[in-house]
Amino acid sequence: MAARYKLTDRQVRNLRPGTKLNDGGGLWVHCREGGSTQWVLRVTVHGRRREMGLGGIDTVSLAQAREIADKWRGLAKAGTDPIIERDKQRREAKRNLYLLEDVARDAFEARKADLKGDGKAGRWFSPLERHILPKLGHLPVTQIDQHAIKEALKPLWHSKADTARKALNRLGLVLKHAAAIDLNVDLQATDKAKALLGKTRHVPQHIPAMHWQEVPEFYDSLSDGTVVHLALRLLILTGVRSAAARHCRWEQIEGDVWTVPAEYIKGRLGRTRDFRVPLSDEAMTVLRDARAHERNGWLFPSPRAKNPISDMSMSRHMERRGLDARPHGFRASLRSWLADCTDASHEVAETVLGHKILNAVQAAYQRSDHLEQRRVLMQRWTDHVTGKSGALVRLAASDG
Repeated sequence: MAARYKLTDRQVRNLRPGTKLNDGGGLWVHCREGGSTQWVLRVTVHGRRREMGLGGIDTVSLAQAREIADKWRGLAKAGTDPIIERDKQRREAKRNLYLLEDVARDAFEARKADLKGDGKAGRWFSPLERHILPKLGHLPVTQIDQHAIKEALKPLWHSKADTARKALNRLGLVLKHAAAIDLNVDLQATDKAKALLGKTRHVPQHIPAMHWQEVPEFYDSLSDGTVVHLALRLLILTGVRSAAARHCRWEQIEGDVWTVPAEYIKGRLGRTRDFRVPLSDEAMTVLRDARAHERNGWLFPSPRAKNPISDMSMSRHMERRGLDARPHGFRASLRSWLADCTDASHEVAETVLGHKILNAVQAAYQRSDHLEQRRVLMQRWTDHVTGKSGALVRLAASDG
């Protein structure tokens, strides 16, 4: 074995440009023409000569260079290429420095295609942005554990339980994304944090709804033909969500059927399936009246006409009337009327509201949207809303 430790610190410091000195065992110090001096280790792995830099003499002393060289010689002797191993370790170290905020934003970008409007409304990311990232975003994602999550969510776990639940759910998806890009994260951290936080004491508050018996009087008051009045009328008559009514366009109407685009249907199912809404004679009248206000294709345009009216426009109208109920609550009014005044099956009644009631296997076989049964129900609901009969509705057993 060739002698080692041939050099002294003085020799290393006084090395002239363009020269090299051998410390033994493949360790060299090389002073380049430009004056920089580097440590270089030469080893042979599987008959192949490899040369790797160990750093400059300004940051790595002679003693440190010998210690580092011993480490890499040992790997080479065992048949491992030290350069490949070092690159691997550097990649792993880099992965461990991925900050939670960066990974969260990357996860959001990856999920945009599954979100309404590509997530532009911010509802998917905002629970993270407001409640997780300010406290944990600066940490490497590999350091996120149940204790850190618990401390971040503790202030709102009982006071804003739904928000905390959403933040926890989004964080779990971010950790799954981190695992998918090969980061060493704890995928059970959110479940563990939930166990540490305990059962929430928060009582959910439902959106205030008007009793179905009071809807006709309110509907009758929406008589001035303004955009807000007409939008509220359509919302009441059809039972759709606010977003669907506000974004209604005439090209969505074919005959007496309104096809609501998938992006305005809540839930993942809505990303792949439009929803047909049967329109009563009264609903068709409302839509024809709305065409007088049409701007940029919107039947219910905002004052600036670039976009449809906002949900707040309808909510504020009800606030100014001194009502506790809100526009979304008319869906609950309709659902209660269906339960109290019709014998519609649970499946048909839920379909009226566009709710997903089938699992993937059931949906593969049950493909009817019960349009004809819903047409009967929606006409009778219209009769009730406009002050006509609201008697018990009996339906045929099947659409056929």
